[in-house]
Amino acid sequence: MGNTVLDEILETSRELESSTVSAHELGDRMATDELLDVVRHRDLLEVLVAEPLDRNDLEAQLDVSRATSHRFTRWLEDHDLAERVDNRFTLTGKGQAYADAVVRLERDLRAATVLAPLLESICERHREFVVAPFADGTVTTATPDDPYAPTFRFVQLLRGSETFRGFNTAPMLPPGLAEPSERLFDGRDVELIYLPEVVDVLFERYPDQLHEAIDAGHLTLRTREALPYGLAVFDDRVGVAGYDERTGMMRVFVDSDSAIARGWAERVFATYRDHSEPIRERTGP
Repeated sequence: MGNTVLDEILETSRELESSTVSAHELGDRMATDELLDVVRHRDLLEVLVAEPLDRNDLEAQLDVSRATSHRFTRWLEDHDLAERVDNRFTLTGKGQAYADAVVRLERDLRAATVLAPLLESICERHREFVVAPFADGTVTTATPDDPYAPTFRFVQLLRGSETFRGFNTAPMLPPGLAEPSERLFDGRDVELIYLPEVVDVLFERYPDQLHEAIDAGHLTLRTREALPYGLAVFDDRVGVAGYDERTGMMRVFVDSDSAIARGWAERVFATYRDHSEPIRERTGP
């Protein structure tokens, strides 16, 4: 199934999450065998989400025999998940819902495994929101042999981007970025949201650099009293960072170029931006 279809499925499902109903509120629960049966037929459901297929195309896409395709289509019809229209099997509304659910389940479970270091580094109430967008992301973790690997990954992406937006990114920036050869704001449009105390520290350490960037219109700084994790929005990729609570060092950086991750990051940044305060003026060096 194409990424565009998958993105649309996941996007729609997240938009509807606020109105979802718990399985416990629906009466009798599905038997475990029924759930397993749906999961076993996930490939079948996924190919039919993309488009209706006749039997020959179904066999070709799934690489199954004629007998297996008959068993598949009988299962679909017995469970009211598909109907035959113009000799092609088309998912019913119920079938679409089953396909959406099984795709989301598989992707979320796979993502939770891949993103385990990130999920351990961000607060509990934000974990569920970063799973689906970064399911196919590049995960860079700090290790004893390479404790700065997430930082180096962040710097690599920053160097290749003409714009940079985000929040709680101060721990991503190694001291080397304050040097002239690695100046963060030279030729780059930047908008950042930090905790007020972090902004104070930055102005104490790099007053000339910050004033110069703000005066030139390259830098916009905003503050907010609480931030959940680190978010970085580059030209072509977006990333999320998790930090060690004790040391403040970046433990993991996950980045992606998928459309669903980009859309999620843009919405999250806009929300936090709308609930932050701009730094209008800062006197003194």
